Amino acid sequence: MSDLFDLDAQAFRLQQRHLPQPSLPKTSTLPPLALIQAASAALPDPSDPDFLSGRPDADVARHITEHIVPALCGQSQSSRYFGFVTGGVLPLAEWADNVVSHMDQNVQVHLPEQTVSTIVENAALQMLIGLLRLESEWKGRTFTTGATASNVLGLACGREAILEKRGSSVGELGLLDACVKAGVSEIQVLTSGGHSSLSKAASIVGLGRASVKELPRSAAQPWKLDLDAVERELARPGTASIIAVSMGEVNTGGYALDNVDEWKRLRQLADQHAAWIHADGAFGIFSRALEEREEYRLLHDRAKGIDLADSITVDGHKMLNVPYDCGMFFTRTSSTLESVFVNPNAAYLSSGKAASISSPLNIGLENSRRFRALPAYAALLSEGRPGFAGLFRNMAQLSRRLAVFLRESPYYELLPDEGGDIEEVFIIILFRAKDKMLNEELVAKINATRQLYVSGTSWKGEKAVRVAVSNWKVDVERDFKVVTTILNDVAEGREFDIEKCLQK
Repeated sequence: MSDLFDLDAQAFRLQQRHLPQPSLPKTSTLPPLALIQAASAALPDPSDPDFLSGRPDADVARHITEHIVPALCGQSQSSRYFGFVTGGVLPLAEWADNVVSHMDQNVQVHLPEQTVSTIVENAALQMLIGLLRLESEWKGRTFTTGATASNVLGLACGREAILEKRGSSVGELGLLDACVKAGVSEIQVLTSGGHSSLSKAASIVGLGRASVKELPRSAAQPWKLDLDAVERELARPGTASIIAVSMGEVNTGGYALDNVDEWKRLRQLADQHAAWIHADGAFGIFSRALEEREEYRLLHDRAKGIDLADSITVDGHKMLNVPYDCGMFFTRTSSTLESVFVNPNAAYLSSGKAASISSPLNIGLENSRRFRALPAYAALLSEGRPGFAGLFRNMAQLSRRLAVFLRESPYYELLPDEGGDIEEVFIIILFRAKDKMLNEELVAKINATRQLYVSGTSWKGEKAVRVAVSNWKVDVERDFKVVTTILNDVAEGREFDIEKCLQK
């Protein structure tokens, strides 16, 4: 790491973002299975007499370089790793993450006369608010490990706020006593197409997975929220409610609400029944950063109105292309966060009464936190709105071209609706093989090429394939050619050859 701050030595790494994509090093999306098996065999054996006896640093570094690194998946190295909405790592963000490890900051207390870390974190969050064109100030804001942790914060804040409006506090009394004092017999989470982490978060904050209630508008579009059903649920006596709005359902990428008018109706219902609205922005919220062009008008309509929510989850290690782990959470005031997450009775951790920035340990889960804001700050400062709009445009263009290919293919069926509007597509594509036998093995056959990785899922009781395009290295023409060749070869029983494909 001696050259970490030698910018001349780092020049090639930092320039990669602006080099033509075909000139970048070719990396397999998945390593050969033989390398994974070799790496597993090279790991320490607990039965070995020398187990944990220690090794020279140079030997350990060589072992990691020769065995472990070649056996890792190429999720950040390949533009065709389409699983799990996994973004890559921008070169500048990678460099900044190395700085984070080298400087090893514990960003837990706002100490403006000792370190600039919390000030940088606050600046990064303000920049993200600008990128996403959020209109409110969102003064309650913090970095998290990802969308799951942010959903925990959202439900915890919602739980606190809806009982506080009834004269109680979970943070002080605990969930059971707070509900008794507020006259509440049930807290429910109303959603449609909610991510699995929402149920996990409900369990963590004491509401229980059974509190999450799916209210789909129709069987054909289960990700859309039924506002009439929401209104009926909100009116149930003795019940307090959190409404979780999905902005990018995991299988289809669909948005729970169609436009700002639906957001306004939901806001009115929430205010009438003292409910909390939590928006799971994850990846769908980033459509707000796309250019104001006619081809993205529908996506802008779907994401418009999010400022009417009470809290928002954002996942940085997806679309922002910063290293794992990185998420963000926003709510309107820091007081709600502090009601839940304040770290009491620790005078030595105080940053002083006059602090303009809340100490992170009082507004989030952790007391110990790495400086994960720095790579996000670097990426936001470098790319700005034009840079990210360009990256998201490439992702959307590739996704839409693949959707058209699948819709016209004799071998595949575009889901959820072959007649759907292509302008609904942002970065998620769902499909299956028309041949049922092929469909049973489709994910395995695609991934066996090691040049494309897709996630297997289920849609209406049958296996399906989900593609999530989110890497900064996307080259629309090249990747479209490779992906469609793989899909045709798999359907027609041919062996895929990456070199032959790229030479055509």
